[in-house]
Formats: sequence, structure tokens, C-alpha cells
Amino acid sequence: MNKLIVAASVSLALIALGGCTNKSVIRYGDATAVETTDINFGSTDLQTVAGQMTDSLLLSPVVGTLTANTRPILFVESIKNKTSEHIDTESITDSISTKLLRSGKFRFVDMARVAAVQDQLDYQQNSGMVDDSKAIAIGKQVGAQYMLYGNLASIVKSNKDKSDVYYKFTLRLMDLNSGLVEWADETEIRKTKEKKFVSW
Repeated sequence: MNKLIVAASVSLALIALGGCTNKSVIRYGDATAVETTDINFGSTDLQTVAGQMTDSLLLSPVVGTLTANTRPILFVESIKNKTSEHIDTESITDSISTKLLRSGKFRFVDMARVAAVQDQLDYQQNSGMVDDSKAIAIGKQVGAQYMLYGNLASIVKSNKDKSDVYYKFTLRLMDLNSGLVEWADETEIRKTKEKKFVSW
């Protein structure tokens, strides 16, 4: 009888355990919420540097002068990653470009797509497949007047109990006609991670 009770108990326990499996639960989160998974460069840092630097440029008296009578044409050089991390600096570049374009104060040429544009223009002009009256004429594009460029650098320090990372993001606006830097600014982020001992 005891063996039967033990066997029944084991069977019930196995059934209960079988019903308790790990399940992945997917939820939508706030894309602007502060991300604190680790101290590496993350979404919050990207939004912070792109937002602060774009706001600084748009509020600069220099921009008021440049945009008084026209919407200057910019191109944004890809942000240089001088950190030891793999950081998608194209996302920073895209965020800055989008915010500046939405401001209505600037227009952009996309230098990253020059090769694709050239291929299309060559096809229209030289393939014989496109009606000459509808082909886009070569030599009509407008060049940029200003270049926006910058760097993301970091300093990392750590020991057995604490890690510290300091990021510095620098951005500059150059007049391509004169070579003068018309505006520059930088923003900083510091993040730390410490081991905390919790007593039970």
C-alpha cells in the first residue's frame, strides 16, 4: 500500500513539474525609457547624445544666421566610433539627420547613396532602356554647402568591484566653401556598475 502511495505521489509531482515550464513572454516597452541592462553604450545613450547635440545646433545663433534666408544643404559624415565597443554609429547619424530635417531649417544630400544614384543615372542615360525625354539629366544635382561630422570616444576603467565608462560625443559643422568650422559642441555620459553585497 505504501509503495502505491509513493508511486502516486511521484506521478503527481512529475505531472505538476511538467506543467511548469519556462515560457518566453514578449511585451512592448517604452522606446524612450531609460535602459540599464549594462554599462555599454545603449539606446538611452544614443537618444541622449543625438537629442542634446541636435538641440544645441538648432539653438545656436550661428544656425539662425545660416538659415535666415534659405535652408542650407548639409551632408552628414558617418560618426566615427573611437570607443572599444561595437557601436552602430549610423543610428546616431540617422537620428541627428532626421531631427534636423524635421526642424525645417536644413536640407540634406545623402552621400551614402551616391553609388546607387550613379548606377541609376548611368542606367537612364546609357542603357537605351529609358525614354530620353523622361531620363534625368546628369549634372543637375545640388551639392552640399556644409558638412556635419563628429566622433564618439570613451574611457573605461574597472577593478574587481567597480566598472566606470565615460563617453564623449563631439559634433562639428563645417562650411565647405571656406573650410571654417561654424559650430561645435560636445556632450558627455558617465556610467558606473558596482557589485553590491546583499545580506540575507
